[in-house]
Amino acid sequence: MKKTKYIMSGGTAFAEQEDLQKLSDYAKKGWLLDRFAFLGYTLKKGEPQDLQYSLDFQENADDEYFLLFKDAGWQHVCSEGHAMHIFSAPPGTKPIYSDIETIIDRYKREKHFVGKAALSILAIMVFLLLFNAMSSYGWLPEAVGMISDILLIISTVLLVFPALPYLAYQRKLKKLRNI
Repeated sequence: MKKTKYIMSGGTAFAEQEDLQKLSDYAKKGWLLDRFAFLGYTLKKGEPQDLQYSLDFQENADDEYFLLFKDAGWQHVCSEGHAMHIFSAPPGTKPIYSDIETIIDRYKREKHFVGKAALSILAIMVFLLLFNAMSSYGWLPEAVGMISDILLIISTVLLVFPALPYLAYQRKLKKLRNI
C-alpha cells in the first residue's frame, strides 16, 4: 500500500478554498497533508481525521507568529520557503482571519510577496531588451542578442507564475473593498 500521495493544487491565488477543502476531504480518508510539492501537495497515509486547513503568507515567520496560531487552536503542518504556511485544526476552530480588515491585510501581504517576484523578473526583462536592442544596433556582439532572445522567452514564461497570482490577489482585494 502506498504511504504517500501527490495531489495537484488549483493555485493558492485562484483556488485556495477549493484546495483547502480538498485537503480536508483527503484527511477524512486518512491522507494527511505532509508538505508542499511542485504545483501541489504531498499527503501521507495516517489515521482518518476531521480537519480544516488554513493557508497564510508571512515572510520570515518567527516563533511568535507560530505561537499566535497555536494559541488560537491551529497546528502548523508545513511551510514552503519562508513565506507560505499551512495550519490545521478541528472543525469549528475560529479562523485567524475572521473580519474583512484582517482578510484584506492578508491578501495585501500575499499580493506584495508575488509582486516582488514579478517585479524582479520584469527588471531582468528590461535589461534583456536593452541588450537585445544594443545587439541589433551593433553595439554588442550578435551572440549577445541571440542569448538575450532565449533568456527573454524563458523570463516571459517565468513571469506568468507570479504575475497571474498578483492579478488574482488584486481582484480579491477589489471585491473585498467593495463589500
